[in-house]
Amino acid sequence: MTGKHIAFLCALAAFTAAATAKTYHELFPDRTYQSQDAQQFVESLDYKQGTIQLSETGVELRVQKDFYFLSALDARRVIVDVWHNPRASAERVLGMIFPITHTPADDTWGAIITYDADGYISDEDAEKIDYSELLKTMQEATQRSNEARVKEGYPKLTLVGWASPPYYDKATNKLHWAKELEFGDQQKHTLNYYVRALGRRGVLNINFVSGMDQLSEIRDVVPAVLAMPEFVAGSRYSDFVPSTDKLAAYGIGGLIAGGLAQKLGLFALGLAFLKKGWILVVLALGAVWRIIGRWFRRGNTRA
Repeated sequence: MTGKHIAFLCALAAFTAAATAKTYHELFPDRTYQSQDAQQFVESLDYKQGTIQLSETGVELRVQKDFYFLSALDARRVIVDVWHNPRASAERVLGMIFPITHTPADDTWGAIITYDADGYISDEDAEKIDYSELLKTMQEATQRSNEARVKEGYPKLTLVGWASPPYYDKATNKLHWAKELEFGDQQKHTLNYYVRALGRRGVLNINFVSGMDQLSEIRDVVPAVLAMPEFVAGSRYSDFVPSTDKLAAYGIGGLIAGGLAQKLGLFALGLAFLKKGWILVVLALGAVWRIIGRWFRRGNTRA
């Protein structure tokens, strides 16, 4: 065998290891569903592991053996066909992460991946934010939004509090926090756990969707999920060039409160996911961002 052949085989092996798609029966050899539709659906998915390139984000996602990744196409099928959400709600989704112990047909958590190319998000405010005051402001904004929510046919939303307070790791430029949400009069509260990876041109969003009873499980897997996304050379946070690169209109505080809202002129509360009947609720309510804006203007005055 020549050196060229060996080099080719090594390159092929590296490519295969970078992203491996597995079938349902490879991952779940002893699992069957009574519903034929559910069985056909889970068998039709490509369950990926390894290093996955998220195009146009500058991110490599390194999915470990305890998890699997669904591509944008399969993730959108889950959101629309299984979770019964509007097709428009899945347009920005780049993929999803699930634990290897469950399929999307189970009552388990799932993590939805999106990307916002809003520019470089300065982290200078990270140590100055009073997260207790920010929470109160967000609770006020959520309460004021309920009249419009109800008119649109959505249940009343209550931001109960931090399920896990915001934590920013300056060394890795990654942020995570969690909110406890109450939809309508549902006794079982919903957990939204957020992971953010900051890059040169934007932020990668990983949003966990689950019930509050899964908080402990998600806390356990967050370190592994935080380690998955890495920006490639040229797209890293440290690669920012102030003289030429775009600067986002918000900082860490705005990212937690709903950074995309500032760009749109409305308060989106990030994305609020209702884990009941797999219904996704996207909050896009005008005028409420002004409340958040006043809080940040006060914060900037104090700084």
